[in-house]
Amino acid sequence: MSTAPVSLPRRAARRARALLNESPLGNWLERRGQLRAARSWTDADEALRTFYAALVGPGDLVFDVGANVGNRTKVFLRLGARVVAIEPQPSCVLLLVEAFGAHPLFTIVREALGAASGEAEMRVSNAATISSMSSRWIEAVRSSGRFAAYRWGRTISVPVTTLDALIERYGAPAFVKIDVEGYELEVLRGLSRAVRCVSFEFTPECADAASSCVARLESLGYERFNYSAGESMRWASGAWFDASTARALLESRRGDVRAFGDVYARVHAP
Repeated sequence: MSTAPVSLPRRAARRARALLNESPLGNWLERRGQLRAARSWTDADEALRTFYAALVGPGDLVFDVGANVGNRTKVFLRLGARVVAIEPQPSCVLLLVEAFGAHPLFTIVREALGAASGEAEMRVSNAATISSMSSRWIEAVRSSGRFAAYRWGRTISVPVTTLDALIERYGAPAFVKIDVEGYELEVLRGLSRAVRCVSFEFTPECADAASSCVARLESLGYERFNYSAGESMRWASGAWFDASTARALLESRRGDVRAFGDVYARVHAP
Protein backbone atom coordinates (compact mmCIF):
# COMPACT_ATOMS: atom_id res chain seq x y z
CA MET A 1 0.00 0.00 0.00
CA SER A 2 1.43 3.37 -0.99
CA THR A 3 2.27 5.84 1.79
CA ALA A 4 2.91 8.74 -0.57
CA PRO A 5 -0.22 10.76 0.39
CA VAL A 6 1.00 10.76 4.01
CA SER A 7 4.76 10.95 3.63
CA LEU A 8 4.97 13.73 1.07
CA PRO A 9 3.09 16.35 3.16
CA ARG A 10 5.14 15.39 6.19
CA ARG A 11 8.35 15.68 4.22
CA ALA A 12 7.27 19.06 2.89
CA ALA A 13 6.39 20.23 6.40
CA ARG A 14 9.77 19.14 7.73
CA ARG A 15 11.50 20.92 4.86
CA ALA A 16 9.49 24.08 5.49
CA ARG A 17 10.41 24.01 9.18
CA ALA A 18 14.08 23.50 8.29
CA LEU A 19 14.03 26.48 5.91
CA LEU A 20 12.39 28.66 8.58
CA ASN A 21 14.89 27.56 11.23
CA GLU A 22 17.81 28.47 8.98
CA SER A 23 16.41 31.87 7.99
CA PRO A 24 17.19 35.12 9.86
CA LEU A 25 13.62 35.13 11.17
CA GLY A 26 13.95 31.55 12.36
CA ASN A 27 17.25 32.32 14.07
CA TRP A 28 15.71 35.34 15.79
CA LEU A 29 12.68 33.36 16.96
CA GLU A 30 14.89 30.56 18.26
CA ARG A 31 17.11 33.00 20.15
CA ARG A 32 14.10 34.75 21.72
CA GLY A 33 12.74 31.38 22.82
CA GLN A 34 16.07 30.32 24.29
CA LEU A 35 16.41 33.61 26.16
CA ARG A 36 12.91 33.26 27.59
CA ALA A 37 13.73 29.73 28.70
CA ALA A 38 16.97 30.88 30.35
CA ARG A 39 15.13 33.57 32.29
CA SER A 40 12.08 31.51 33.26
CA TRP A 41 11.60 28.81 35.91
CA THR A 42 9.56 25.70 35.21
CA ASP A 43 8.66 22.44 36.91
CA ALA A 44 11.46 20.79 34.94
CA ASP A 45 13.93 23.36 36.30
CA GLU A 46 12.70 22.65 39.81
CA ALA A 47 13.32 18.93 39.27
CA LEU A 48 16.87 19.77 38.18
CA ARG A 49 17.34 21.97 41.25
CA THR A 50 16.17 19.20 43.58
CA PHE A 51 18.47 16.67 41.93
CA TYR A 52 21.59 18.85 41.89
CA ALA A 53 21.01 20.04 45.47
CA ALA A 54 22.53 16.72 46.57
CA LEU A 55 25.77 17.72 44.82
CA VAL A 56 25.90 21.54 44.93
CA GLY A 57 25.27 23.99 47.74
CA PRO A 58 25.45 27.75 48.36
CA GLY A 59 28.93 29.13 47.82
CA ASP A 60 30.20 26.05 45.95
CA LEU A 61 32.18 26.59 42.77
CA VAL A 62 30.74 24.80 39.72
CA PHE A 63 32.26 24.43 36.26
CA ASP A 64 29.47 24.11 33.66
CA VAL A 65 31.47 22.66 30.77
CA GLY A 66 29.42 22.96 27.61
CA ALA A 67 27.01 25.49 29.10
CA ASN A 68 25.29 25.91 25.73
CA VAL A 69 21.98 27.77 26.26
CA GLY A 70 22.22 27.80 30.05
CA ASN A 71 19.68 25.22 31.20
CA ARG A 72 22.09 23.96 33.88
CA THR A 73 23.77 27.30 34.56
CA LYS A 74 20.51 28.84 35.76
CA VAL A 75 19.91 25.88 38.10
CA PHE A 76 23.37 26.10 39.64
CA LEU A 77 22.90 29.85 40.14
CA ARG A 78 19.51 29.21 41.80
CA LEU A 79 21.33 26.86 44.21
CA GLY A 80 23.61 29.73 45.19
CA ALA A 81 26.71 28.33 43.50
CA ARG A 82 29.45 30.37 41.84
CA VAL A 83 29.22 29.27 38.21
CA VAL A 84 31.98 29.32 35.63
CA ALA A 85 30.20 28.62 32.33
CA ILE A 86 32.52 27.26 29.65
CA GLU A 87 31.14 27.67 26.13
CA PRO A 88 32.97 28.30 22.81
CA GLN A 89 30.01 28.83 20.44
CA PRO A 90 29.66 32.60 19.84
CA SER A 91 25.85 32.48 19.56
CA CYS A 92 25.57 30.62 22.86
CA VAL A 93 28.04 32.98 24.55
CA LEU A 94 25.89 35.96 23.55
CA LEU A 95 22.80 34.25 24.95
CA LEU A 96 24.52 33.34 28.23
CA VAL A 97 25.83 36.87 28.71
CA GLU A 98 22.43 38.38 27.96
CA ALA A 99 20.65 35.99 30.33
CA PHE A 100 23.14 35.83 33.22
CA GLY A 101 25.84 38.44 32.65
CA ALA A 102 24.57 40.73 35.42
CA HIS A 103 24.47 37.94 38.00
CA PRO A 104 27.25 38.41 40.58
CA LEU A 105 27.96 34.64 40.77
CA PHE A 106 28.27 34.12 37.00
CA THR A 107 31.50 34.01 34.96
CA ILE A 108 31.75 33.15 31.27
CA VAL A 109 34.77 31.44 29.67
CA ARG A 110 34.60 31.74 25.89
CA GLU A 111 36.71 28.66 25.22
CA ALA A 112 36.39 24.93 24.74
CA LEU A 113 38.11 22.40 26.98
CA GLY A 114 40.44 19.64 25.87
CA ALA A 115 43.52 17.63 26.73
CA ALA A 116 45.86 20.55 26.04
CA SER A 117 45.65 24.29 25.43
CA GLY A 118 45.61 25.56 21.85
CA GLU A 119 42.98 25.69 19.12
CA ALA A 120 40.63 23.07 17.67
CA GLU A 121 37.88 22.76 15.08
CA MET A 122 34.23 22.66 16.12
CA ARG A 123 31.54 21.44 13.73
CA VAL A 124 28.52 23.66 14.23
CA SER A 125 25.08 22.10 13.89
CA ASN A 126 21.82 23.72 12.90
CA ALA A 127 20.88 22.84 16.50
CA ALA A 128 23.39 24.51 18.81
CA THR A 129 22.90 21.86 21.48
CA ILE A 130 24.60 19.19 19.32
CA SER A 131 27.54 21.10 17.86
CA SER A 132 30.63 19.02 18.52
CA MET A 133 34.40 18.81 18.35
CA SER A 134 34.22 15.05 17.78
CA SER A 135 33.69 13.97 14.18
CA ARG A 136 33.49 10.37 15.39
CA TRP A 137 30.55 11.21 17.66
CA ILE A 138 28.77 13.12 14.89
CA GLU A 139 29.05 10.21 12.46
CA ALA A 140 27.92 7.74 15.13
CA VAL A 141 24.75 9.62 16.13
CA ARG A 142 23.90 10.42 12.52
CA SER A 143 24.37 6.81 11.39
CA SER A 144 22.34 5.44 14.29
CA GLY A 145 19.41 7.69 13.40
CA ARG A 146 19.49 9.57 16.71
CA PHE A 147 20.24 12.88 14.98
CA ALA A 148 19.82 11.87 11.35
CA ALA A 149 17.71 14.96 10.57
CA TYR A 150 20.40 17.42 11.64
CA ARG A 151 23.38 18.85 9.80
CA TRP A 152 26.83 19.98 10.85
CA GLY A 153 27.48 22.23 7.87
CA ARG A 154 29.85 24.81 9.30
CA THR A 155 33.23 24.58 10.99
CA ILE A 156 34.75 27.18 13.30
CA SER A 157 38.11 27.38 15.04
CA VAL A 158 37.80 27.73 18.81
CA PRO A 159 40.37 28.40 21.55
CA VAL A 160 40.95 25.47 23.88
CA THR A 161 42.06 25.40 27.50
CA THR A 162 42.10 22.63 30.12
CA LEU A 163 40.38 21.83 33.38
CA ASP A 164 43.75 22.11 35.10
CA ALA A 165 44.18 25.64 33.73
CA LEU A 166 40.69 26.62 34.88
CA ILE A 167 41.43 25.31 38.36
CA GLU A 168 44.57 27.44 38.44
CA ARG A 169 42.48 30.43 37.35
CA TYR A 170 39.36 30.03 39.49
CA GLY A 171 40.11 27.42 42.15
CA ALA A 172 39.04 23.81 42.63
CA PRO A 173 35.33 23.29 41.90
CA ALA A 174 32.96 21.25 44.02
CA PHE A 175 31.29 19.94 40.87
CA VAL A 176 32.19 19.75 37.17
CA LYS A 177 29.37 19.08 34.70
CA ILE A 178 30.67 17.97 31.29
CA ASP A 179 28.30 17.85 28.32
CA VAL A 180 30.31 18.33 25.12
CA GLU A 181 28.77 15.92 22.58
CA GLY A 182 31.39 13.20 22.39
CA TYR A 183 34.44 15.20 23.48
CA GLU A 184 34.14 14.27 27.18
CA LEU A 185 37.25 12.05 27.28
CA GLU A 186 39.44 14.85 25.87
CA VAL A 187 38.10 17.19 28.54
CA LEU A 188 38.93 14.67 31.28
CA ARG A 189 42.43 14.21 29.85
CA GLY A 190 42.98 17.86 30.75
CA LEU A 191 42.37 17.10 34.43
CA SER A 192 45.28 15.75 36.49
CA ARG A 193 43.78 15.71 39.99
CA ALA A 194 40.42 14.82 41.42
CA VAL A 195 37.84 17.37 42.53
CA ARG A 196 34.83 16.48 44.66
CA CYS A 197 32.39 15.41 41.94
CA VAL A 198 32.31 15.16 38.13
CA SER A 199 29.60 14.21 35.65
CA PHE A 200 29.88 13.43 31.95
CA GLU A 201 27.26 12.72 29.31
CA PHE A 202 26.99 9.19 27.94
CA THR A 203 25.79 8.30 24.42
CA PRO A 204 25.45 4.53 23.78
CA GLU A 205 26.74 4.83 20.21
CA CYS A 206 30.10 5.74 21.76
CA ALA A 207 30.16 3.23 24.62
CA ASP A 208 33.93 2.68 24.32
CA ALA A 209 34.59 6.39 24.89
CA ALA A 210 32.31 6.39 27.93
CA SER A 211 34.13 3.38 29.38
CA SER A 212 37.42 5.21 28.81
CA CYS A 213 36.01 8.20 30.71
CA VAL A 214 35.29 5.94 33.68
CA ALA A 215 38.82 4.51 33.48
CA ARG A 216 40.28 8.02 33.36
CA LEU A 217 38.31 9.08 36.42
CA GLU A 218 39.28 5.90 38.25
CA SER A 219 42.96 6.65 37.54
CA LEU A 220 42.50 10.07 39.17
CA GLY A 221 41.17 8.49 42.36
CA TYR A 222 37.41 8.45 41.83
CA GLU A 223 35.96 5.43 43.63
CA ARG A 224 32.17 5.76 43.52
CA PHE A 225 29.90 6.14 40.50
CA ASN A 226 26.21 6.53 39.71
CA TYR A 227 24.09 7.17 36.65
CA SER A 228 21.00 9.19 35.72
CA ALA A 229 19.10 8.12 32.61
CA GLY A 230 18.05 10.76 30.09
CA GLU A 231 16.52 13.79 31.75
CA SER A 232 14.89 11.69 34.49
CA MET A 233 16.84 13.44 37.26
CA ARG A 234 16.76 10.20 39.23
CA TRP A 235 19.65 8.01 40.34
CA ALA A 236 19.87 4.62 38.66
CA SER A 237 20.92 3.16 42.00
CA GLY A 238 20.24 4.17 45.59
CA ALA A 239 23.80 3.14 46.42
CA TRP A 240 26.85 4.40 44.53
CA PHE A 241 28.90 1.65 42.90
CA ASP A 242 32.48 0.99 41.81
CA ALA A 243 34.11 1.61 38.44
CA SER A 244 33.69 -1.97 37.24
CA THR A 245 29.93 -1.79 37.82
CA ALA A 246 29.82 1.56 36.03
CA ARG A 247 31.54 0.08 32.98
CA ALA A 248 29.17 -2.90 32.97
CA LEU A 249 26.17 -0.57 33.15
CA LEU A 250 27.43 1.46 30.20
CA GLU A 251 28.18 -1.69 28.21
CA SER A 252 24.63 -2.95 28.80
CA ARG A 253 23.34 0.12 26.95
CA ARG A 254 25.72 -0.13 24.00
CA GLY A 255 23.99 0.77 20.74
CA ASP A 256 20.61 1.54 22.31
CA VAL A 257 19.59 4.69 20.42
CA ARG A 258 16.76 5.29 22.89
CA ALA A 259 19.21 5.66 25.77
CA PHE A 260 21.48 8.44 26.96
CA GLY A 261 22.29 9.95 30.31
CA ASP A 262 24.95 11.24 32.65
CA VAL A 263 27.53 9.34 34.67
CA TYR A 264 28.53 10.83 38.04
CA ALA A 265 31.78 10.17 39.86
CA ARG A 266 32.86 10.98 43.42
CA VAL A 267 36.14 10.37 45.18
CA HIS A 268 34.32 8.87 48.17
CA ALA A 269 30.81 7.59 48.83
CA PRO A 270 28.34 10.40 49.59
